[in-house]
Amino acid sequence: MKSAKEQVLDFYQSAGILNKNYCLDVLHEDVKLEWYSSKGHLILELNDILALSKDLRLSYFDLRTDVYDILHEDNKVMIRYAYYVRTFENSDEELLLAHFFTSWDLKDNKFYRGVQMSQL
Repeated sequence: MKSAKEQVLDFYQSAGILNKNYCLDVLHEDVKLEWYSSKGHLILELNDILALSKDLRLSYFDLRTDVYDILHEDNKVMIRYAYYVRTFENSDEELLLAHFFTSWDLKDNKFYRGVQMSQL
C-alpha cells in the first residue's frame, strides 16, 4: 500500500484530476475541499470536484504539474505546485494556469478533507 505522501504525489503528477475514474478511486465519498480562489471561498464536495474534472478535460488539451514542495505527517499531506495547461486551440503553447498550496487529510487511504489556496 502506498503512503499518503505517495498517493498525493501520484495524483498531482499524473494529472489525476482529468480522469473521472481515477478521481472516484482516490476521493472519499464524503470528500470536502475548501478552496480559497480568485472566485472567493468555495466548498467542493465529490460531485463538485467531478464537475471540475469534467470542465478541465473539456477546456484543456493537456495539464502538467510542477511540484515544488511536499510535506507529510501520518495521513496529512501538504503540497505546493503549479498547473500548466495547453489549450485545444493552441496545443503548442503551455500556459500557467495557477500556483496552488493544498493540504489533504486522508481517511481510508482516500482524499478526505482538503484546504486549497490558489493564485494566478
